[in-house]
Amino acid sequence: MSIENVNVKPSTRNHKGFFVQQAAYKLMGIDNSGWALICVDDAVCHYVDPDDLQICQKSQQAGN
Repeated sequence: MSIENVNVKPSTRNHKGFFVQQAAYKLMGIDNSGWALICVDDAVCHYVDPDDLQICQKSQQAGN
């Protein structure tokens, strides 16, 4: 699985019910229970509802 750059929608909460700061995250994957793991770096990660994610739009290159 390739790692995607994502943003969170406003008022996104993590699996514990705390608000997640809006920032650029990397989508690490989705676990068996349906939570998406997103990380800013090796120390800051959150489990969130995948429906609260927005894929960062980059200039897309054909063929990759």
